[in-house]
Amino acid sequence: MQRAMQPTVVLLKEGTDTSQGKPQLLSNISACLAIAETLSSTLGPRGMDKLIVSERGDAQITNDGATILKLLDIVHPAARSLVDIARAQDAEVGDGTTSVVLLAAQMLKEVRGYIEEGVSPQIIMKGFRQACQLALDRIKAIQVTVDKKDPESFRSLLLKCASTSMSSKLIHSEKPFFSNMVVEAVQCLDQEDLDESLIGVKKIPGGGMQDSLLIHGVAFKKTFTYAGAEQQPKSFRDPLVVCLNVELELKAEKDNAEVRVEAVSDYQAIVDAEWEIIYRKLEAIEKAGARVVLSKLPIGDLATQWFADRDIFCAGRVPTADLQRVVQAVGGSVQSTCSDIRREHLGTCGRFEERQIGGERYNIFEECPKAKTCTLILRGGAEQFIEEVERSLHDAIMVVKRAVKNGDVVAGGGAIEMDLSAHIRKHALSIPGKLQLVMIAFAKALEIIPRQICDNAGLDSTDVLNKLRMKHANGEKWYGVDVDGLEGVRDNMEAFVWEPSLVKVNAISSATEAACLILSIDETVRGPQSEAPSTGPRAPPGTAQRALRGRGRGMPRR
Repeated sequence: MQRAMQPTVVLLKEGTDTSQGKPQLLSNISACLAIAETLSSTLGPRGMDKLIVSERGDAQITNDGATILKLLDIVHPAARSLVDIARAQDAEVGDGTTSVVLLAAQMLKEVRGYIEEGVSPQIIMKGFRQACQLALDRIKAIQVTVDKKDPESFRSLLLKCASTSMSSKLIHSEKPFFSNMVVEAVQCLDQEDLDESLIGVKKIPGGGMQDSLLIHGVAFKKTFTYAGAEQQPKSFRDPLVVCLNVELELKAEKDNAEVRVEAVSDYQAIVDAEWEIIYRKLEAIEKAGARVVLSKLPIGDLATQWFADRDIFCAGRVPTADLQRVVQAVGGSVQSTCSDIRREHLGTCGRFEERQIGGERYNIFEECPKAKTCTLILRGGAEQFIEEVERSLHDAIMVVKRAVKNGDVVAGGGAIEMDLSAHIRKHALSIPGKLQLVMIAFAKALEIIPRQICDNAGLDSTDVLNKLRMKHANGEKWYGVDVDGLEGVRDNMEAFVWEPSLVKVNAISSATEAACLILSIDETVRGPQSEAPSTGPRAPPGTAQRALRGRGRGMPRR
């Protein structure tokens, strides 16, 4: 008897792409290596920049790893995990975004041969996690702690951390100037909270980088004003400042309500009442003693002229973030009514003035008694250049912030990676089995950082790495790459190339997690609809009929 044919089991929708097994894993590793290749030339003090043009034609010049990955629209699902770790590193520490991607990709590259030979990914992941733990313990053992009680030495630590962060950016030629600016900005903040969003950054094209300035207080661009604003005083000493969330403007009657009146006098009474309301608000503000009035909502022409007649400065439509920073600097609180403004609701500052900076006019509050905020005003030739300066300063601010919270530092320039590599390699030789190979691969992967710094600086990386291995074998643990000297190596702790140890801890643990995540994927199932462009959510059934109902004929009576 002929055996019955087995029915075909259709499990997935037609058009679904599935790929699994060893080829799938190797394909994911190749995608990660392609991303690392794009970023590798941006690492270190001699790193190159990338010019990225969006689909709208906007050009951006940057060498910040997280920014490049954000601007590149990466579609490979496994490679996106590298984008995520770069973003996480940027949000958590601010610096080391390129390093974390290179480390993760190099770890995968080193074990690719073992996967092709059939070593289980689980063994590789176990080895990576053990090696990562060894690395983190070693960092904690050798990191140098700077005493915060001595303000001079602690400030010099922060300056060195800031200048190390900037050494690979476009602004490296002005490191001393910007390092000082960044450290002063972070020290302006509340040292317990350290909320970097209270450091305002304003970009004004024109001038040179050296024209950038730090204002110990708040500066914001002059808002839209009516004619009477030019008659207002533009400078005060020790003024009282009131911040409002109130609209000081007459509204046209037709916008708000319908009023039926019997006589003209009734209409006039309504108009007078409206004027009376706004005058009452203005008089309440003047009675409170405020000389500078800021509001999140519009201040109309009537109010502007009224304030000008009484030598009071006013600005409406102030952006929320700027108003919040003004309150942080001058004290007081944002008022949503004018009826009960008392002295404790008002803030004060030593000096207020409206000043021309470049082609813009800025309102500037200085000498603020409660200042826990400051403003960086950046100048430069081109828009893209100023944007890159802002990104570079953001990285430096984050690094200094971490160093303030945690005063532990290690030497940069590939020194700590070479020490960890030597430490893990030495430990691996005491372990039997395949784990030994995996840990040696991890140790070799750490060497990508000094190797890439050498390649980008045009040095002979093999020669420099051999010198570094020899130095570290002799116990000189802070030797790293020197891109300027003849030797190519130097003691980076003595050369003040310092980085917060938290940057390295975060980078190594994030890179290990990402590498383990990619190694644990053995199958990708890609749904057919993910290839087609999304057209938005589907409308509920019956929507079209309801939309067409009543067209072309009278609406049915209810």
